[in-house]
Amino acid sequence: MSAVTRQFPNPVELLELMQFKRPDFNGRRRRLNSALTIADLRDIAKRRTPAAAFDYTDGAADSEEGLARARQAFADVEFHPSILRDVSHVDTSCQIFGGSSALPFGIAPTGFTRLMQTEGEIAGAGAAGAAGIPFTLSTLGTSSIESVKAANPHGRNWFQLYVMKQREISYALVERAAAAGFDTLFFTVDTPVAGARLRDKRNGFSIPPQLSVSTIIDALPRPWWWWDFLTTPKLEFASLSATGGTVGELLNSAMDPSISFDDLAEIRALWPGKLVIKGVQNVEDSRRLADLGVDGIVLSNHGGRQLDRAPVPFHLLPDVVREVGADTEIAIDTGIMNGADIVASIAQGAKFTLIGRAYLYGLMAGGREGVDRAIQILADQVVRTMQLLQVTSLAELTPAHVTQLERLVPRRVGARV
Repeated sequence: MSAVTRQFPNPVELLELMQFKRPDFNGRRRRLNSALTIADLRDIAKRRTPAAAFDYTDGAADSEEGLARARQAFADVEFHPSILRDVSHVDTSCQIFGGSSALPFGIAPTGFTRLMQTEGEIAGAGAAGAAGIPFTLSTLGTSSIESVKAANPHGRNWFQLYVMKQREISYALVERAAAAGFDTLFFTVDTPVAGARLRDKRNGFSIPPQLSVSTIIDALPRPWWWWDFLTTPKLEFASLSATGGTVGELLNSAMDPSISFDDLAEIRALWPGKLVIKGVQNVEDSRRLADLGVDGIVLSNHGGRQLDRAPVPFHLLPDVVREVGADTEIAIDTGIMNGADIVASIAQGAKFTLIGRAYLYGLMAGGREGVDRAIQILADQVVRTMQLLQVTSLAELTPAHVTQLERLVPRRVGARV
C-alpha cells in the first residue's frame, strides 16, 4: 500500500479557503436569516415574547391533544414522487373564492394580534399583499377594518365574523368590511362559547395585560416587548368597545351560544361577496352547507383552541372532498407548520390552506420582517416539495401523491376488549 504524498500547505490555496462571511450588524435581519423553518421562528419568538403572550399564541384548549394530533397527522404523511419530469419551473398560483393567490395559502384570522407584537395585523396585511396572498382580519383583531385596507390596498382582504349577542355589532362589521372592499367573509361557527385555554388561566393572561410580580420578572429579559407595548397606540379592537378579563371571559361575554342556521341566512342577505363557513368538522354539515349554496367551507377545529380532541381537519379532508368537493371550494387549517403540509393538503383535495400560528411566530420573532420570513420559508418549502414530487402546478397534485399513515384508528363498534 502506497503512502499518501504530503506537501507543505500552499499559501494561495489557504487564502481561497479563508473566505469569511461579511458580518451583518442588523440584529433583526441576522436573527431572521438564521431561521430556516417555522419551528426556528417559534424558538426566536419564545425568547423574545413574554410567557403570557407567547402561550396565548402557542397554546390550545384543555390538554392540547387536538393540536398535537393535527400536527402529527401531517408528520404521518408519506409522499409518492414521480420521476424524470422537467420541474425547472413550478407554478404555485391558484384561484380561490373568486380571486387569485400567488401561493396556496393565506393568513388566517387571529385575535388580539398586537399583543403578540405591536405591528400586529398591519404587518400581516402588508406582508400578505407583498406576497400576493390573502389576509384575513378577525372580529377580535386589534387593528380596524379600514387600517388593514390601508396596509393592503391592492391585495385581497378577507374578514372573519363572529355573530355576537349584540347582533347589531356583527351586522355593522359586515357592512364596514363590504364598504372597505373586503371580498370574502368567513362566518366562524365553532365558537358558541370559549374553549378552556388553560395556559392563559395559569399565566393570568388578561386583556389588556396586567402588571404583577410574575409579569415583571418575566419582562426583565424582554424589555423591548414592554417598551413597544407602552410606547405605541392603545389597542383598538375591531368589535369590542370594552376590555378587561381573560380571553375566555371576553369571548363568553360577547359570543352567543344560540346562533343557528337562521343567522347564516341573515349574514348571506347582508354580505355582497363570497361567503365561507369556517369551523366545519363533519361530512354531514359540509353537505348541508353545500346544499345551501355557500361559496366555500374551511375545515378547522380552531387550531385546537375550542373543543379539544375534535376531528383532525387533515384526516377529515378526503371524506369531505368526496362528498362536496364538486359543489363548493374547501380550505383547511390547523397544524400547518411546513410547506409540505400545504402541498399534502392540496393533494388530498383542498383548494387552499390557512396559516395562523406560523404567521404569528414570525410576527413575534421580528415584526413585519418576521412575517415576510415566515411566508418565504413556507413558499420555498412548497416549491421544493412540488419539485421533489415532480409536479409543475398545483393542479397536478392528486391523492396518489400522498398516503395518510394510520396512527389513530377508530375502534370497531362491538369489538371485544
